[in-house]
Amino acid sequence: MIMKKIIFVFSLIIVLLVGTLSVRSQTNDSVKWSEKTSEALSFCRKNGFNTDFCILIDMKIHSGKYRMFVWNFVNQEIEHKALCAHGCGKGNNRSTGAQPVFSNTPETLLSSLGKYKIGIRSYSQYGINVHYKMHGLETTNNNAFKRLIVLHSHNPVPENEIYPSHLPMGWSFGCPVTDNATMTLLDKKLRASKKSVLIWIYY
Repeated sequence: MIMKKIIFVFSLIIVLLVGTLSVRSQTNDSVKWSEKTSEALSFCRKNGFNTDFCILIDMKIHSGKYRMFVWNFVNQEIEHKALCAHGCGKGNNRSTGAQPVFSNTPETLLSSLGKYKIGIRSYSQYGINVHYKMHGLETTNNNAFKRLIVLHSHNPVPENEIYPSHLPMGWSFGCPVTDNATMTLLDKKLRASKKSVLIWIYY
């Protein structure tokens, strides 16, 4: 009887500890998200970018989960979320599904971190046959345009989360690659925008 009580109390303590840690984690995530969106808005205001929405990509999130977010500055909410592939790399500099590697060096086939200005719309051989040029605005991604880093979709990318599985390597050579439905939505929003739109890839 005493042993059962001890086990019960011990189990209760574990449940309370796990719950507390979970709440703390969610709070920390909320604070970090708030900081990112505030910084994004400040950047857009300062540089004359679109202040209705931006695109945020958190490469620290599992590749089988939604990690591309269309953030609505006006309503202060996530308007759309999607999967996004990261660059596979090559040789001794390769990413895995679980661990992306980043580089600004040409021909590495790796994703680059930092803020980008979305450029002109052009034809793509992948997905919905539309891509958008990307201009890196920081030292970590300022080779993006000459590296042919573009925003586009790819037919095999699913619309829904596939966690715990990761997105396969090889769908991206450094570009942020998403699903066709998301690219269709982004294409509509980008074509309607009269100002440059921010896309921010971070880790």
